[in-house]
Amino acid sequence: MYEQIARNRWKSFFLILFFLCLIFALSWIFGELTGWGPHGLVIAVVIAVGMTFGSYYASDKIVLAISRAKPVKKEDYPYLYNVVEGLAIAAGLPKPRCYIIDDTAPNAFASGRNPKNSVIVVTKGLLEKLNRTELEGVIAHEISHIKNHDILVQTLAVVMVGVVALLSDWILRTLFWGRGRRRSNNKGRGSGAEIFIVVGLVLAVLSPLIAQFLRLAISRKREFLADANGAFLTRFPPGLASALRKLAADREPLEAANKATAHLYIVNPLKDFKGKVNKMFSTHPPVEERIAALEKM
Repeated sequence: MYEQIARNRWKSFFLILFFLCLIFALSWIFGELTGWGPHGLVIAVVIAVGMTFGSYYASDKIVLAISRAKPVKKEDYPYLYNVVEGLAIAAGLPKPRCYIIDDTAPNAFASGRNPKNSVIVVTKGLLEKLNRTELEGVIAHEISHIKNHDILVQTLAVVMVGVVALLSDWILRTLFWGRGRRRSNNKGRGSGAEIFIVVGLVLAVLSPLIAQFLRLAISRKREFLADANGAFLTRFPPGLASALRKLAADREPLEAANKATAHLYIVNPLKDFKGKVNKMFSTHPPVEERIAALEKM
């Protein structure tokens, strides 16, 4: 379990590092083409952060409203309440607020910008179809998302995608307006300037796609990390593995979910998400790979 946790943390770190290298490469090209230098990066960061700041601090309220989740009272669901409370104590966290979605499709997710403002949401189907060890595995997975600050990591990834998109758009506009070409020609370096423009154009076109793949890869690695941390909390990897099998085998779609919130759930709630192309753009790793990793613990 320790090995799996360490490996997935390092993979997430290197993906974010690569993300930052992409941003710096784009900002350098943008600065060279416009003569703005590092100011281009500063402007992009300020705009992207401003666009996501409000949604980040209201993320739990927005997601709960979209998902039509209702707060859980201890007297109504003592079984769920006790599992969440016990695992939160084991993780050394404040007990998250519990919510339930009135849907028979089994699934769950966690949200909140930090442990003090966290929520765990489960469907009625999850409580009806899982036994206690399976439910503990799922809740431990979601508490691990909270403990690992995965909402913050995902928000950081979204901000970086926004920065990449802005820089790429600005580079393309600069090239098409001809300012970058004139500046390069003024330096009079012949074919070297043309090569620089071509490289900048290719990078500007491909960078948004690369950034999206990086964001999705980070999301998938955080799922593996939450699985490993969840197994660490319960000390029983087969419980989560069995729960994942049941959730993957259940073909009932979750009506409250959509593409904007699908990445939050423990398994993809959009059951029609099939095909190799769609899987490339999935925020979740294949359930079979997650189960295999748990079985190795």
